[in-house]
Amino acid sequence: MFVPLWLLVVAVAVMGLVLVWAAMVAAGRNPLPFPDRGSRIFAASSPEAKEMLVALLRQYGLKERFRMDSSGIARSILWDGTIINANPPALVERLGGAGACIGLVADDPRASAHAAAAFLRAGGYSAEVVEDAEPALPICFVLTDAFVGAALNFRSHVVRMPRPVSP
Repeated sequence: MFVPLWLLVVAVAVMGLVLVWAAMVAAGRNPLPFPDRGSRIFAASSPEAKEMLVALLRQYGLKERFRMDSSGIARSILWDGTIINANPPALVERLGGAGACIGLVADDPRASAHAAAAFLRAGGYSAEVVEDAEPALPICFVLTDAFVGAALNFRSHVVRMPRPVSP
């Protein structure tokens, strides 16, 4: 049976790419934007503190995947989806001092934030939707007394977000 050399080369290349991708996934470093399970966001006290925290986390295997700085926010996104931010004082104030967020992916961040706030209010908690905290990104926050020092944020899927800045 005759198999053209070009077909053999293509098959070997595809298998090689599949093996590299599988190894990266097994190591917790999926290079693809799927699945997007959201993020866990923590705020550092300053840009310098953010850099120190990212360096510390790197020592324990949580490496920076890329940076996505916007609207005065220095943002490092790690391979596991954790985000370390250094926020300007105006944003910290606008978010009621919330230093952490659970980031959730939504087709319509605004509608999802309002639905979450209504859900929390129905359960007896206060909930305020903040839509304009970071105008450069499609993100809506929900501030609620169901959390202590934290908030929810709803954002578009990673493929619909602006291009990141490389580290």
